[in-house]
Amino acid sequence: MDDKHRIKVIIIDDDPMVREVNKNFIQQVKGFDIIGEASNGEEGLQLVKKLQPDVVILDIYMPKINGVKTLLEFRKQTMNVDVIVVSAARDKETINTMLQNGAIDFIIKPFKFDRMKQAMEKYRYYKISMENSETLSQSELDAIIHMKQPSNSDEPLPKGLNMFTLNEISSYLNNETDPKSAEEVANAIGIARVTARRYLDYLEKKGAIRLDVQYGSIGRPVNRYLMGK
Repeated sequence: MDDKHRIKVIIIDDDPMVREVNKNFIQQVKGFDIIGEASNGEEGLQLVKKLQPDVVILDIYMPKINGVKTLLEFRKQTMNVDVIVVSAARDKETINTMLQNGAIDFIIKPFKFDRMKQAMEKYRYYKISMENSETLSQSELDAIIHMKQPSNSDEPLPKGLNMFTLNEISSYLNNETDPKSAEEVANAIGIARVTARRYLDYLEKKGAIRLDVQYGSIGRPVNRYLMGK
């Protein structure tokens, strides 16, 4: 994945073992860099001011300043940071308070890797989509909010394909004016070329992209892809 799409993360949790688990999980999801850790909200606020991450992984039960007050301070000080809550808190009042104040996801401890991966991939798709577009259509917005395929069809994806990667490739091609090869798409998204080719073949068959075969002076022709029919 290119550097401009890498996402900076700070983890705020008073338990060093939990911080390590969160860190290990996040590092297994492509596109994220852990740039700092804090053991309470007070340290976290200072770290966020200094390092300006994209997203904070925030616990609630912490000394000095808990997660609820930390999130409220982020909003009070108009810090441009997103928040994913990872906490043992499960009472409706706390959950509601965090969501009302802009937490984009809430993971209840204990949790498995797949739940963290889901949250981080959804956030990455949201972040890239918002950065790539000045305006959004309703279908594009629905795809971001609900993580659905931006299409009028409810036909399930073929086995081995997932909606997140499909949307990411579609978003990438939508912002490129020149046709791109499978290798260029793979490098931009951070996947294998053969995987990119499968998604591109699927999008072409669905009519979402068109194939542009380019012939060079020597060698085999190169298949390149462009949005639009």
